[in-house]
Amino acid sequence: MKYYKFCLWKAYFDKGYSLSSYPKWVFAVAAIKFTNVKIALILGIIYTLSCFIIGWAWYKYDVILAEAEVSNKFNLFVREMRSKIKTKTFK
Repeated sequence: MKYYKFCLWKAYFDKGYSLSSYPKWVFAVAAIKFTNVKIALILGIIYTLSCFIIGWAWYKYDVILAEAEVSNKFNLFVREMRSKIKTKTFK
């Protein structure tokens, strides 16, 4: 539990970064176009914060659970376990 909060923040950023793979090129091209270092730094900060916010919303509104369920639908092991658990009777 010592590093839980850090890992949670990292998961927020990683998810936001992966979801914004196409818009990041807009920020990159804009930063290259504006040769001003200050504008490039501001765009980088805005992009970093937007990655974090997108990832936070992904976890906050349980979209991450829907994403896991989609992967479970195509996972053969999960499919087999769910079919065995449904047919098993408990006494």
